[in-house]
Amino acid sequence: MELNRRTVVAGAAAAGIAATTLGTGTAQAASGSGKPVREPFGKLADGTKVHRWSLENGGTRLKVLNWGGVVQGLEIPDRHGRYANVSLGFAGIGDYVAKTPYFGALIGRYGNRIAQGRFTLDGRSHQLSVNDGVNSLHGGTQGFDKHIWDIEPFTRGSDVGLHLHYTSVDGEMGYPGTLRATVTYTLTGHGDWRIDYEATTDRPTVVNLTNHTYWNLAGEGTGGIEDHELTIAASRYTPTDSGLIPTGELAPVAGTPFDFRHAKTIGRDIRAGHVQQVQAKGYDHNWVLDKGITVRPEHIATLRDPHSGRTLKIATDQPGLQFYSGNFLDGTLVGTGGHTYRQGDALCLETQHFPDSPNHANFPSTVLRPGQTYRSTTIHTFGA
Repeated sequence: MELNRRTVVAGAAAAGIAATTLGTGTAQAASGSGKPVREPFGKLADGTKVHRWSLENGGTRLKVLNWGGVVQGLEIPDRHGRYANVSLGFAGIGDYVAKTPYFGALIGRYGNRIAQGRFTLDGRSHQLSVNDGVNSLHGGTQGFDKHIWDIEPFTRGSDVGLHLHYTSVDGEMGYPGTLRATVTYTLTGHGDWRIDYEATTDRPTVVNLTNHTYWNLAGEGTGGIEDHELTIAASRYTPTDSGLIPTGELAPVAGTPFDFRHAKTIGRDIRAGHVQQVQAKGYDHNWVLDKGITVRPEHIATLRDPHSGRTLKIATDQPGLQFYSGNFLDGTLVGTGGHTYRQGDALCLETQHFPDSPNHANFPSTVLRPGQTYRSTTIHTFGA
């Protein structure tokens, strides 16, 4: 089964230096755009410098590291114009290197899980790095989130942003082919955060890129997200086994806690006792989007915090959405605001192809071949 996505065919310990705290305050009457600003964020053990880029446009403030393309902070105003950082993160590079919650990270070469870390492509078996029990998760032990990305800032009309570049060599984490990836973060004049993914390869490979931002629209470190209201435009999801690997079934959400076709609070059914929730300790599943793969991004999910009034709308061209309810946050991680993160203190909404797709012929293909260009777009629209 060939690539079934929007494509274009064409010819380790670290010494951390604490970062400054993210800004707070009230939205200005008019929010303009400016050139992205770079500042030091620390050094790795080998002396490699880590930088943080700050962007502001259309009322949205974004802070990005060249380490793993990490979104270290994203600030938006509430209904009264008061800013808060609505994404989880760390204050220093040391925690990003030593710990693996994937806060705000670019995920690759393959987002989500691959069973046993194995797949077969064109009759050849490939063994990947295994880092989640017997399975491979988010690209392995040294996925795209554990590398320095080259960053080029840009301004274009009313938009500001960053081009991030990384080359994954043939055999890295067991993946075939040298993959050249470019990810573009754009803050539009309206304050939308747009992510454009692009990649090419010199050998047949598989690829599934995403971003792993943890959201709490009340503000990071303020507590749980059970009162957040969520809508997902999906009438099916992919059930998993005890290792959170899809069984291959596309199951209906109707009559289950997985039905988010109409807005409901996350806490309403999270303790329903469904076997899938028991295995995952909450929600950690792929929703099969009703729209399927599309040429352009289409709206697929809305998240709302009723207390602050903040909203997040997500549009994508991808066929799947992983909703993860922060089940493995255990109170041992201290975030940017100095608060500990506990189970359910944030959630992830990762646009993607399906987990373990290389091992399921009935799932949309993630194969990329020489001469093809992987392209994908996700747009986050904020409101209050």
